Amino acid sequence: MFEEASEVFENMLKASFPLTFIVLLPAVLFLVSPLPAEAAHEFTVYRMQQYDLQGQAYGTRSSVLNTEARTVEADVLSRRCVIMRLLDFSYEKYQKALRQSAGAVVIILPQNMSTMPQDIVQQFMEIEPELLATETIVPVYFALEEEELLSIYEQTLTSSSSQGLASAAEVLLHTATANGFQMVTSGAQSKAVSDWAITSLEGRLAGVGGEDLPTIVLVAHYDSFGVAPWLSYGADSNGSGVSVLLELARLFSRLYTYKRTHAAYNLLFFVSGGGKFNYQGTKRWLEDNLDHTDSSLLQDNVAFVLCLDTLGSSDSLHLHVSKPPKEGSPQHTLLKELETVSSSQYPEVKFSMVHKKINLADDTLAWEHERFGIRRLPAFTLSHLESHRSAARSSIMDVRSVPGKGTQVDVQTLSRNTKIIAEALARVIYNLTGKGAPEDLQIFTEQMQVQEEQLSSVLDWLTSQPRAAQLVDKESPVVGTLEYYLSRYLKDVKRHYVKADKRDPEFVFYDQLKQVMNAYRVKPAIFDLLLALCIAVYLGVMYLAIQNFGLLYSVVRKVTQPKAKQH
Repeated sequence: MFEEASEVFENMLKASFPLTFIVLLPAVLFLVSPLPAEAAHEFTVYRMQQYDLQGQAYGTRSSVLNTEARTVEADVLSRRCVIMRLLDFSYEKYQKALRQSAGAVVIILPQNMSTMPQDIVQQFMEIEPELLATETIVPVYFALEEEELLSIYEQTLTSSSSQGLASAAEVLLHTATANGFQMVTSGAQSKAVSDWAITSLEGRLAGVGGEDLPTIVLVAHYDSFGVAPWLSYGADSNGSGVSVLLELARLFSRLYTYKRTHAAYNLLFFVSGGGKFNYQGTKRWLEDNLDHTDSSLLQDNVAFVLCLDTLGSSDSLHLHVSKPPKEGSPQHTLLKELETVSSSQYPEVKFSMVHKKINLADDTLAWEHERFGIRRLPAFTLSHLESHRSAARSSIMDVRSVPGKGTQVDVQTLSRNTKIIAEALARVIYNLTGKGAPEDLQIFTEQMQVQEEQLSSVLDWLTSQPRAAQLVDKESPVVGTLEYYLSRYLKDVKRHYVKADKRDPEFVFYDQLKQVMNAYRVKPAIFDLLLALCIAVYLGVMYLAIQNFGLLYSVVRKVTQPKAKQH
């Protein structure tokens, strides 16, 4: 009976190809059915800066990403998304990825920058300007560490390290069995943002005693800058400068409230936007006040302009000037009063003047006071930095740190520097030195003292959100809150806007600076090749078995048939 069944089955399969196909099809479908595309993780990424300034392109020029992940240790990086951790990052590795035509670069940053070793932080701060110095064709993203993202990195690192294996067979097996990840961004290609308005704010305290009163201008830019706009919090540069300016507005508004201490100086406060983009807000403000109006405090008797920048750390204070002040001028008086207050009340502070001429051949100005110097207004910048080239002025590492982990801004130092500036300004305004007042006389004490808690709260608020110029529009809460603070202490608070010229724009911003990236678990191409080979072998064996089913059956029967007993 079994012999007859086998003959029937063999003849049926040999005679009919559809029947053979029906038998083999379920097995083939089972083997080749793809695994569902599983999204291993979804996380937020922040794109590198992309902007044009005075016709020069900076940063990454692309935002679309759809390529397989590799670490920089892999032999082949072409058209791959290279993932690097900040701990292992170097400019040489970054350049290696670009030279090998990588499809994209993703740099993983720690959730809390202050936990990083200081040498790594300093190294990355110095690299940031180089990353932005020239335009990069491939997209460059930054992501904050998460458990899932680190797991993806570790698995990708494992799959990228096959070159260290002993034999080609081991490499092939390792490559075929390793997990891979396809990195895909959800956004579209970046494009220029039209009609973007940079907002600046001004307010004033009017002096008393005449019509042609001298004016002192206090300036600080509020925007931050770093290699990635959404990660730029600007604690020291220039959250510290804005905090000092707002505290000075509070202190002198109280002095100007009382008739006895109402000075014969106008005080003009200006919080500028676009400071990190060659001080575009200040430039337009000067044009509006000096070129397009008949009546302005800037057109009259300007004693000096004091710009506040990076004042949150160090025991040094440097007064940066484009032209040394002449003896007897208000600028020279302020210089001497700053020296007097620093030496007599805070001997630990090292105060000095730094002279640097304006270089109009440079693409960007060094300090904000140079904008005023170009318009022949006496101005200087006060900072704890000795050079405008300091990496701390343009870094995503400039954050408000966790106490005990080292801080970019020390509130006690910020409070002390605020006191020095306030005392020096008061000595100039009330001519205390000319009236024979002692050098150690303190105006701002007791009820009039600098409020350290307010400085800290303002700084906390400023550093709780990125303030890159591309993110702060006229409806931003940053602008609204600054306007509210100024309105509490000053009169005639108003906004000023600057938009890029449509025909010949000085600056151009681009969108798609923050996106969602998906990492899909995939197998490498060699896995598909091996799978196809296995399927081909299986089909060949099955075909031969069916074509020779009778022979196969008789062999199996002979092997399995019990032997007859011999007597």
